[in-house]
Amino acid sequence: MKQAITLIVLSLLIGCATQPPAAPMDGKLPVKIVLVTMFERGADEGDDPGEFQFWKERRQLDQRLAFPHAHHDLYYNAESQILGLVTGVGTAKAAASTMALGLDPRFDLTKAYWLVAGIAGIDPEDASIGSAAWSTYLVDGDLGHEIDVREVPEEWPFGYFARRTQFPFDPNRPEPSGGEMYMVNNELRDWAYGLTKDLALPDPPGLKEVRERYTKHPNARKPPFVLKGGHIAALTFWHGAIMNDWANRWVHYWSDGNTDMVTSAMEETGTFLSVKWLHESGYVDKNRFMVLRAGSNFTMPPPGVGAAENLLQENEGYAGMGAALESLYLVGSVVIDELLEGWATYEKTIPTPQMLDR
Repeated sequence: MKQAITLIVLSLLIGCATQPPAAPMDGKLPVKIVLVTMFERGADEGDDPGEFQFWKERRQLDQRLAFPHAHHDLYYNAESQILGLVTGVGTAKAAASTMALGLDPRFDLTKAYWLVAGIAGIDPEDASIGSAAWSTYLVDGDLGHEIDVREVPEEWPFGYFARRTQFPFDPNRPEPSGGEMYMVNNELRDWAYGLTKDLALPDPPGLKEVRERYTKHPNARKPPFVLKGGHIAALTFWHGAIMNDWANRWVHYWSDGNTDMVTSAMEETGTFLSVKWLHESGYVDKNRFMVLRAGSNFTMPPPGVGAAENLLQENEGYAGMGAALESLYLVGSVVIDELLEGWATYEKTIPTPQMLDR
């Protein structure tokens, strides 16, 4: 009787599936890749895509696994052992969904590589919309003190400054042990970048017209390309030249000058914090975590356009949305395919840039 009840519960957890699971029901599903996206705009396939749809359709993630304790059901491919996670938008949902997955007893995630693949705002000083950036420094844009701009001391450039400091960009700041910044595996990032840096990214009609408006930003006028750079995660959807300057200086500040802001989104600090804690409990390997963000919109307007005007226009539909989604799939797939094809090596050995020369 007890065995029958157990089987019923497991069946409910697995949910509807279009193919048999890759492991016995009393075992764990093996996972090689956790594909982390944040949102889907409508259905999971067959309509205007969000971050997840291309991966589900093109990677045949057709085994649906019920995930009622998080934002969105999981999808899995038994042959490739890719598991698709949609966390929900924002730090809280991303952290909660990631932790829920890590503690789910149905999966063996101990050897899994994690690839965050999402859209982002992109700094026109660094790149064009449609470009894809690999990030190592994940900086939190929410943790800090803030004084209203109307009450900021005259000598301060901004009213926002780090906790346990005296003024903006105080050099006597504490170490980022409270969640202000996380650094993921730099060598894995460089390996992924080395694999993808020469890819020709999608450049659909109309994209050039948008980027040509950025007459003072040469990198913004280039066709989409792959690059490396810092990432800021903040729940406020900020926009404009002043906020862009703040974000660059904030990332530069917390990374000890090693990088500045290239992409801006919301979730990475929450996602990686959960992975970090899961790593410390032996459930996952945080050193197998990668962040790829592609620019769906610029973080500041072109010359002659106001910040509010540009933000409201972008909110009606990101100019680089389609290009960014295609870039994410193209760039991310190169890395995923290499990991799967070389699994005999990568299961035990995390790749480094030196391995590209072999």
